[in-house]
Amino acid sequence: MKVLPFTIPTSHDKTILVQEDVIPYFYPHLHCHQEIQLTLILKGEGTLIIGNSMHTFGPNEVYLIGADIPHVFKSDVSYFAEDSIKNVHTLNIFFNTKGKLASLFDLPELKSITTFFSNHYSGFRIPQHAFTDIAGKIQNIKYASGMDQLMQFFLLLKSLSSIEDAIPLAPDVKPKTYTDYEGIRLSSIYNFILQHYNRDITLQEVAAAAYMTPQAFCRYFKKHTRVTFVTFLNDVRINEACKKLIDGPNDSVSSVAYDCGFNSITNFNRVFKSTTGKSPREYTTVFLSNVN
Repeated sequence: MKVLPFTIPTSHDKTILVQEDVIPYFYPHLHCHQEIQLTLILKGEGTLIIGNSMHTFGPNEVYLIGADIPHVFKSDVSYFAEDSIKNVHTLNIFFNTKGKLASLFDLPELKSITTFFSNHYSGFRIPQHAFTDIAGKIQNIKYASGMDQLMQFFLLLKSLSSIEDAIPLAPDVKPKTYTDYEGIRLSSIYNFILQHYNRDITLQEVAAAAYMTPQAFCRYFKKHTRVTFVTFLNDVRINEACKKLIDGPNDSVSSVAYDCGFNSITNFNRVFKSTTGKSPREYTTVFLSNVN
């Protein structure tokens, strides 16, 4: 199934769309669609950008992405190296509660499931205690067909709706229908930032990439993301810095700061603590103490 920016083609002979991907890296463009997306990550790591929020992801995790919520699974930079032999492996379930399934979701017996999706409209990461159950049911749907597949799907919905400790991925983002033109423009802005975050990016430069004046760009970006350009850029940089601090070969804080686009250690420390609530060294110490 080819995914275009902000559009997923519908299948005329399927109520539930099942897609397995084994590819060099994740689809790299910001996009959204009317379908709710459930993604089981078997191989691959990077950053999930959803709305204006960022989350580090890795293998053996499941994410539910709400309908009409802009998102992109951004593979780590190592996946794009010329000599990379890495790949990603995912199993995805797409379903539209307002499409062919609408009449079923209107049934009183499914009220609790409808309420669950309404309360978790932006999506969430499946808690670790529920991973085995949800991942197994996704696999069951993959190998089933016809009525059996539909039965397995409702068993999956039952398990999802019983999760009580789901944390929203993007609680401040509301579902919104985008035109393809808006989707492509937002995607190009996000991609520009993700490709150049590690150097000094001026407002004039990113506005020019979107074919807008700086003033118009600021209004447009804030309207569609609910954060300023500087805030989003800093969030991208701090997210990358967090990964480098815990994964890097004992890189110094200063080298991490410069590698992520900061030109001042003082500013890096200030933004890092404002974003994470901890200093870089405190963040690394807490992480290492939790995994040891």
